[in-house]
Amino acid sequence: MSTPSYKRTKFACYSAYFTMSSVFCLPPLLFVTFHETYGISWTLLGTLVLTNFCTQLAIDLIFTLFSKKFNVAKVVRVMPLITSLGLAIYALFPWLLPDQAYLGMLIGTVIFSVSAGLSEVLLSPMIAAIPSDNPQKDMSLLHSLYAFGVFSVVVVGTLFLKLVGDKHWQLLVLFFAALPIIAAILFMLSPIPNMSTGETVNSAKKSRKRTLGIALCAACIFLGGCAENAMSNWISSYMEAELHIDKALGDLIGVAGFAILLGITRISYAKWGKNIIRMLTVGMLGASVCYLVAGLSPYTLPAFIACILTGIFTSMLWPGTLIMMEENVADVGVAAYALMAAGGDLGSSVAPQLLGAVADSHGLQAGMLVTAAFPILGSILMLVIIRFFKGNENKTV
Repeated sequence: MSTPSYKRTKFACYSAYFTMSSVFCLPPLLFVTFHETYGISWTLLGTLVLTNFCTQLAIDLIFTLFSKKFNVAKVVRVMPLITSLGLAIYALFPWLLPDQAYLGMLIGTVIFSVSAGLSEVLLSPMIAAIPSDNPQKDMSLLHSLYAFGVFSVVVVGTLFLKLVGDKHWQLLVLFFAALPIIAAILFMLSPIPNMSTGETVNSAKKSRKRTLGIALCAACIFLGGCAENAMSNWISSYMEAELHIDKALGDLIGVAGFAILLGITRISYAKWGKNIIRMLTVGMLGASVCYLVAGLSPYTLPAFIACILTGIFTSMLWPGTLIMMEENVADVGVAAYALMAAGGDLGSSVAPQLLGAVADSHGLQAGMLVTAAFPILGSILMLVIIRFFKGNENKTV
């Protein structure tokens, strides 16, 4: 029997990850519109972000504990269609029942967040399972496409809102709801590689050191998720409400700049990167400085630049932790990736929600300052990780 070609499968993964960006960055682009049109508070808007990542966290934990119970091929093929359904409800419910707009947004968020959780759990191990001469390059490219997806959503979304107007924001969401159907078709026409579900939890019990290694990786991706997603979810609102920058200009230069730097840095690491632990350490330190500048600077320009540069420093915190785990921990499977996704999603839910809560009482700039605590803790954690994994060239953990 001939070996199947996975080129179309790989393209399907890339397409799904690219379109998944709308789930994360499109709602925050509309936060100010929701705040002004429907009178939804910043805290409730932050709760949408919290709901997004808590739903993903639940999916992550389910796959961590029960990965062998699922038919991965069937789940992957239906996954993009769930994204489309959630975004459609997100758009149509407020249109049909404006008095219940928030309820519709909440229901839609839960549905498309299920798909987002499945994407994070399954797409990375699927890319890792496809035969490749450079699997780290493929992994970094996968995550870079998410960043370029964010860039595309920001540019298209900003131009739409500027030219058509925010009164018709539902049409924008429906457009992005249609895109995941392409990924669904590609998956249905492509072979799905066998992926090890793994016995990560059971294996970890046999080795205290291995358990600690996985725990350190989970803590790292938690803090990395905090640092990346607090900024990506609030940068648009921060630039408009706190820095008083025109929304279109702030989104095109600020939000899109953040996303493009995120993607370029990931591609650059895929091509030239070697020492992922050093990259993670620099990323945590740099993100700490950026959040402190954004939270403390009395001037618009330094805060503006700091927000954009956060894209460089947070770019590898999530995918880099996965690479670090692969390099230092043996026998990782779907369960291990699910556990890492759980850590990242927990961080991605806690930090944006905390920032929104602080913003309601003290302003968005104070929220940025409080959020600086996460990459600062990440910098301290990296010192522990460097010592723990030192000399572990042969996956002894």
